[in-house]
Amino acid sequence: MRSFPTLARGFTLIEVLVALLILSVLAATAWKGLDAISTARQVADGSLQQTLRLQSVMTQLEADLSQVTDTQIVTGMQFDGGSLRLTRRTAAGVQVVVWTVRERRLLRWASPETSRVGELQEHWRRATQLQGREPGTLVALQGVDGWQVYCFRSGSLSNCQSSGNVVRAPGAAPAAAASAASGAEAAPGPAGVSGDQGAVASLLSREQLPQAVRSQLTLGEGSGMAGVVSRDMMLPPQP
Repeated sequence: MRSFPTLARGFTLIEVLVALLILSVLAATAWKGLDAISTARQVADGSLQQTLRLQSVMTQLEADLSQVTDTQIVTGMQFDGGSLRLTRRTAAGVQVVVWTVRERRLLRWASPETSRVGELQEHWRRATQLQGREPGTLVALQGVDGWQVYCFRSGSLSNCQSSGNVVRAPGAAPAAAASAASGAEAAPGPAGVSGDQGAVASLLSREQLPQAVRSQLTLGEGSGMAGVVSRDMMLPPQP
């Protein structure tokens, strides 16, 4: 008797549905894995960018402090709890730099460089009246909840808002101070500047610049790296 070849058996509808279900589960699992990897990479990249940004900000602040100079015309460095104002040496003379915290943002403003006494005094006056929207103001860091600066003077660390060591300007005689207090005409000050009694008094008894400062930034939501960031920075020796 002649036999006929056996016909190939196909898949049933149930088997196809089961296979599709398995493939769907595998695809969903793979997608979740890829999404988790992508999210982790974005978080890592964001954290790295914030770290590099913070490092750049601290480097710039340290560079500004390393060039601080006491002109004896305006205050060399001043911190009022929210703004750090300083005068720094540049190739073309001196400029006023301000670091300030406004609306949880750390801002930096720098005046034009100058070698003229009157312009330096005007730049310092502007520095005490900044609103945070002046031309040349840069947003250095976001998400700053607080900022504190400590000064290292004569072997001790203290809040820079407290009164520092008061020293007499080089070459200033006690008679000059008495003359200023009595209302006598002020003699020309440093760099040939003639001033009134208040200017003379500020020159005769000015606050000594610290040898070093400690900056403590409190970072919160929006900064990408919450916590307190502390950095100690040296100031150059003054003549």
